[in-house]
Formats: sequence, C-alpha cells, structure tokens
Amino acid sequence: MVAHPDFSDVLIVGGGQGGAQTAISLRQLGFEGSITIVGEETELPYERPPLSKEYFAGEKAFDRLYLRPATYWSEKSVALVTGERVVRLVPEARTVETASGLTLTYGVLVWAAGGSPRRMSCDGAALKGVHAVRNRADIDAMLAAMPTVQRVVIVGGGYIGLEAAAVLRKLGKSVTLIEAQNRLLARVAGSELSRFFESEHRAHGVDIRLGEGVDCLDGNDRVSHAVLATGERVPADLVIVGIGIVPNIEVLASAGADVSNGVDIDARCRTSLPDVFAVGDCANQVNRHAQGERVRLESVPSVSEQATTVARELTGQGKDHDALPWFWSNQYDLKLQTVGLSTGYDEEILRGDPGERSFSVVYLRDGKIIAVDAVNAAKAFMRGRTWVTAGETAAVLLG
Repeated sequence: MVAHPDFSDVLIVGGGQGGAQTAISLRQLGFEGSITIVGEETELPYERPPLSKEYFAGEKAFDRLYLRPATYWSEKSVALVTGERVVRLVPEARTVETASGLTLTYGVLVWAAGGSPRRMSCDGAALKGVHAVRNRADIDAMLAAMPTVQRVVIVGGGYIGLEAAAVLRKLGKSVTLIEAQNRLLARVAGSELSRFFESEHRAHGVDIRLGEGVDCLDGNDRVSHAVLATGERVPADLVIVGIGIVPNIEVLASAGADVSNGVDIDARCRTSLPDVFAVGDCANQVNRHAQGERVRLESVPSVSEQATTVARELTGQGKDHDALPWFWSNQYDLKLQTVGLSTGYDEEILRGDPGERSFSVVYLRDGKIIAVDAVNAAKAFMRGRTWVTAGETAAVLLG
C-alpha cells in the first residue's frame, strides 16, 4: 500500500483502465486537487485486453502492460491504495470503507470498479482447473497449469472465448469450444462474421459445438470433464469460462444509487448520488448509437472517453459524453475492428471476400449505416467510422 491521505478531493474506486484514465485526464486538464485510487489488485494500473491475447501467448511481458510507470503516479501526486476492496459507501458522510476496515473520505467519488466474470451456476463450477479471464492472476494461474494441460474446454463463443481458443491452439493444446447459441458472436455480430470466425477456428483445429449447453462439470477436486446437456462427456484438463461479466455495483446499489444493468449515469457520467460519478464496464448510459437506449459498453475506448468526460466536468470544461463506440479483437493473424453498435440491425451487407481473409460487413437499420465490422481491413474500418458518424445511407456503398 502506498501512503495516502484520509481525505481526497477525488477518490477513485477501481485501479483499472477507467480509474487510471480518470486520474491521468484530471492531471492533463490541470486539476491540482488531491487524487487517490483505491484498487482491489496489488498491481499498478494495467491494460486488460492483452491479457487474453499477447500476455497469455507469452508475446508480451507483464511490465509492458502498465498504463504508466510507477514513477508517474508519484510525480503526478496520485496516491495508490492497492489490495483494498471497497465494501461500503456512505454518501451522507462522503466516505467509503474497505474490507480491511480502512475509511476514506472524499469530495468527489468516481466509481470505476468494472465487473467480475460471470460464473457458471452448474455443479462442479468451483472445481480446481476452472478459470475465468479477467485479471493477471487469472492468466498466471492458467499459464502455471499449461505444462500439464493438453485438453481445454472453453464455455462461451464470444470474444474472450475465441481469443483464448486462438492462443491455446498456438500453444498446441486441444480445444473444444461450447456455445449455447447457434452461432459464435451471436450477441455482438451478424451471421456473416459468425460464419467466418467459425470457419477460421475450425480450420485451426478448434472443435466447436454450437447450440450446446453444459449440464455440469465433473471431477474429483479438479475438473476432468464437461458434461453436456446431451450427456456427452468432453474431457478437460482445464476449463475457461467466458460468458460475460457482472457489473460491480452492489456497493452503489446499497447506498441508494439508481441501477439497472449497471449503475445508471447521465451524459456527464453522474450517478443519482451526489458527487458520485461512474465510468467503464459497470456504467449504464444512454447512447444514441443504441437507438437512445441505455447500454453498458465493455470497451477500452468507451471507458477512456467516459473518464475524460468526468475529468472535464471536474475542471469546469464539461461536455456530454457522445463518443462513437468501437472495439477490436485479435485472433490468429486476424484483426477485427468494429465501429458502431449493430444492435437492432435489419440488413447486413458483405463487402469483399472472406476467403481472402480481408473484408468488411456493413450493418443497416431503416436504410442507415449503424455499424461496420472490418477484418484485416483498416481502410474499411476508417470509412465505417465516417459513415456511422455521418449517418450515411446504403447509397454511399454504391460510390
């Protein structure tokens, strides 16, 4: 633990991307008050996306994931309180309490606690050898097991599951991926992209089971099989569960904050509690790219932009958060870049040839372009940004 003041002008709960970027942006915008970041992990703030990619694959050392070197935080007078989990918020007293009994007082609170991996609820979910992908400890535990692991079962066909599958195949492991829906990436992409990634992963030797559910995990102390709803027993030396996250909002909810799928925030990232802001995976915000509905975006660009929104608000430079969502994923030698939100699309148009492993998919709703997926196609991604921002119609595709 780094020495910290009992009172902070800005107290940030969460030492990940959102918390770190809030502090960085505050200092960049000239904020001179005291700042404290309190985080559950013992690490300095670091990037999470490379965990399931370059770090898991052994292509990037962990010290290259730090958002800033250790000296930055002391030079910028940002106090870091590590290894502490906030368990209580008392808005009237402007205090938070940690599991170890520490009490911190704030002028403004920024909640950037992110989310926790959604756990399987079936029998055997707590067996040894069952892992999630969320922090360094998760990946380190899997890396430590790799020498004795040959057969891996992945539950969930979203980005986390697919990225892990790609790394594990590179490491020479046998991989079975189980997805309850009838296609991969069903919640975030259209059928064209789903078919492409299914084909790519099958070509790399991944055994993909679509429309299959896991009944339970079996083993004596350590997992040995995933038992499917059909009764089939799939051998597993290790199981990776990638079925989403649960936003860490219990403390805010107990303190009286408005919550739904996350903690509700306004266009300036304010919660319903006085002088309490929220950013990142735990924050639920109205987004015009989601047809004006509330949405919780699990995206580094989004959390960084929300953090900047908070910093602007606290330095008298307030501006509503209205950034265009975008995402990326690396699998094998494929780089997927997505701009916009395809939710509610009624048409998808394939541009280019997936067989050449460089193409894009354009999503439309009521004739307007709302999102673009680009695979190994940086120019298509950049064009997509322009089209979605401008609200272009399908007519632009003929140009």
